[in-house]
Amino acid sequence: MSNALLAPANARAPRTVDDTGLPFLFLIELVSKVLHQRGQLRLAELASHLKLNVSVIDPLVAFMRAEKLCEIARVGNSGTDADLSYILTDAGRARAANAAARNAYAGPAPVTLAGYTAQVKEQSVAAMQVTRGAMAAAFDGIVVNPLVLDQLGAAMNSGRAIFLHGLAGSGKTYLAERLRDLLVGTIAVPYALMVDGEVIPFFDAVQHVAADEESTIGSGLDRGSAPDARWVRGVRRPAALAGGELTLDMLDLRFDAHTRLYQAPPHLKSNNGIFIIDDLGRQRCTPEALMNRWIVPMDRSVDYLTLHTGHSFQIPFDVIVVFSSNFVPQRLSDGAFLRRLGYKIEVPAASLGEYAELFRQACASAGVEFDGAAFDYLLARHEEREVPLLACYPRDLMRQLRDLARYEERTPELSPRTIDWAWDNYFAAGAAGRPLETERRDRGTVEYNNA
Repeated sequence: MSNALLAPANARAPRTVDDTGLPFLFLIELVSKVLHQRGQLRLAELASHLKLNVSVIDPLVAFMRAEKLCEIARVGNSGTDADLSYILTDAGRARAANAAARNAYAGPAPVTLAGYTAQVKEQSVAAMQVTRGAMAAAFDGIVVNPLVLDQLGAAMNSGRAIFLHGLAGSGKTYLAERLRDLLVGTIAVPYALMVDGEVIPFFDAVQHVAADEESTIGSGLDRGSAPDARWVRGVRRPAALAGGELTLDMLDLRFDAHTRLYQAPPHLKSNNGIFIIDDLGRQRCTPEALMNRWIVPMDRSVDYLTLHTGHSFQIPFDVIVVFSSNFVPQRLSDGAFLRRLGYKIEVPAASLGEYAELFRQACASAGVEFDGAAFDYLLARHEEREVPLLACYPRDLMRQLRDLARYEERTPELSPRTIDWAWDNYFAAGAAGRPLETERRDRGTVEYNNA
């Protein structure tokens, strides 16, 4: 038997309450909350909602009936158990309300933290292999510096954090987002986690996307040796992106006092995948504070979260964190953090050949006929103003030309006149300053003074 078959998500569906790993009274309260929200339900419907077999649910409702927490309501005329539905009594509704006041979660039954930790280990992103062929396929048709491409490929095999830096507009964010295409294999994620009696919703339909239509969410009915339906299998490795809106609070476990529900932090939902922090240095918190938050997770592959009850617990941290910044690494943090970054990769300005190819692609995309003489004129403007050949410029300038053509009700054209028009709009012609020197100063790569 392979190790993969021993993973919790591949284990046989629980047939008894003990098999779930969850306390009996916890499940009683969960059933109560479901019935309180949905009204009367048949046993099969209850099992389907909780993602548990009927054999697990049956003793729970039997106990609730004995304790006068629920009662049977017959719906239908078949005279069989299929007509039986369960509904809460007044005592059951009171108990459900008390349970919901502590934690309002009433979804599929959670898995234990120990089970989740074991599953993350089995499907670790560090075990994933990225080859040069895979890089070529993922970046086919994309103009990228070959050295940067090799660095990214090796970095993805390391399982460690990656720091992408370069001038604004050099293509760092685009490259970081393309890394998600290198994530191979599928994973299993739970609907929810139970930690110290509290339930933390985990499955995120936006971030946890099925790899194909056959990736299923179990029905909860008795299905012989079917795997545990509390897990969603066949999920693509997650790839989350956070930008300037990221705050330190977002990286902690949050409990909403109004909904009485927890919200898992984005890096927890990104386990077994990548988490991209874009535009580092532009967040509302300082770069030092944000980076200090990552020192322990990146060093020990674990993180620590705290419930609203004050209970702290350890979770696995199996994430390739990709930092993207306009600033050089040394400007944002100290050596203690920088040595934990596996790869510090600079995304340089495009070479002349790369810029020409980017420009041709931008022309094709905008429906503008490429003109060699006009392109040479553009290059002269770059040289005259000392503006670097950044990857974003061809696309952005072509959009300006397209907008002008729509305004003038004509076909877009590439000419010195239209290039001058687009250039002046885009670079705010007439403003003082030398763009390249300003960029380098802002990144901290040259000495300057304010005198």
